[in-house]
Amino acid sequence: MRTIALGSVVPIERIDVNAFTIPTNTVEADGTLSWNRTSVIVAEAHAGGECGLGYTYGDNAVATLIQSTLRTEVEGRDALAVTAAWDVMVRRIRNLGRPGISSMAIAAVDVALWDLKARLLNLPLARLLGMVHNEVPVYGSGGFTSYSIGQLQEQLSQWVQQGIAAVKMKIGARPQEDVRRVQAARKAIGNEAQLFVDANGAYSRKQALAKAEEFTEFGVSWFEEPVSSDDLEGLRLLRDRAPAQMEIAAGEYGYDLFYFQRMLQAGAVDVLQADATRCAGITGLLRVGALCEAHCLPLSTHTAPALHLHPCCAMAPLRNIEYFYDHVRIEKMFFDGVPELADGRLRPDLTRSGMGLEFKRADAVRFAA
Repeated sequence: MRTIALGSVVPIERIDVNAFTIPTNTVEADGTLSWNRTSVIVAEAHAGGECGLGYTYGDNAVATLIQSTLRTEVEGRDALAVTAAWDVMVRRIRNLGRPGISSMAIAAVDVALWDLKARLLNLPLARLLGMVHNEVPVYGSGGFTSYSIGQLQEQLSQWVQQGIAAVKMKIGARPQEDVRRVQAARKAIGNEAQLFVDANGAYSRKQALAKAEEFTEFGVSWFEEPVSSDDLEGLRLLRDRAPAQMEIAAGEYGYDLFYFQRMLQAGAVDVLQADATRCAGITGLLRVGALCEAHCLPLSTHTAPALHLHPCCAMAPLRNIEYFYDHVRIEKMFFDGVPELADGRLRPDLTRSGMGLEFKRADAVRFAA
C-alpha cells in the first residue's frame, strides 16, 4: 500500500486527453433538439505512478482547449491540491468565457484530478469526499420524442421491472401528442412507479401550465424545464401554480455557481439539477450541493451516472441520480468497474480506489475523433 507522508507534494506529471464520437443506437430527440451521436472527452491525469480518470460529454473542441490551454496550467502542480488546480483553471479561462466549453473542459480535468488524488491515497473517492449516503436512488431517463409509443412503453417498463421506482420521458416536440404519450407511459409502468416528464424548455408559460393540469390525471410528479431554464419568472410561475404533487426541476445548463444562485434566489425550482460534466467538475458540483443545503432544497444530478455516484454519496441534500440511457450505454462500453444497478440504486465499490473505473482504451479507440 502506498504511503504518502504528511506535507508531501506529488507533482502532476502530465494530462492526456482524447475525444471520441459514438453513434446512438437510433435517432434520439427531446422537445427542442435531435441527435444521432454523442461525443465523450476523456482526460487522464498522471502522478506518483497512478492515473486518474475524468470525462465529460461535449464537442471535440473541449479536448482542444484542454490540450492547448488547461494542460500546461495544471502540469507540475500538486496532485493532492485539487481545488488549487481548479482555481488556476478557472482564472485561465477568464477571457474565453466561463459557460459552455470552458467549464466542460475544466470538468474533465477536475474529475481526473479528484480520481487521481483518491488513487494516490488508496481511498474510494466517496470516502475521501466524506460519505453521507451508502447508496443513491436513480431514475430511468430516456423516453425520447423520436420513439414510437411502443418503444417508449418498452423502455420505461423495462426500467420499472429492474426495480427503478421513477422513470422520465421527453415531451414537447409535438405538444398535441404529449398527453396521449404520457397516458401510454403510465399504462406501461403501472400505478406504483413515479412518472417524470421533461420538456427541455419547449413550452410557453401558458402552454406549460395547461399541460401540467392535463398531466395530473396520469400522476406526473416531476416536470422538468417546462419553460426555458433561462426564464426564471416562468419557472417560478409554474412552481407556484402547478398541481401540488408536481415538482418543478431545472438547472442542468448551469456552468458556474452564480447561475445556480440566481435560480434559487428566484424561487424557480423545487428540485435543483446540476451536472458535474458541465459545472466545472466535482469541485463545482460540491459547491452546488452546499448551495442547495443552504436553501433547504434537494439536488438531483444530470446524466453521467458512473461519474456522479461518488460525489453524490458525499452530498447531504442529494435526491437522485439520472440514469440516462445513452450515457449508461457509453460508460459500460468505455469503462470497467461501472456500478451495477441493484433495487433501483447505485452503490459505490468501496474496495476500489478513486471512482473505481478503468478506461477500456482498446475498446474506445475505434471511436476516436
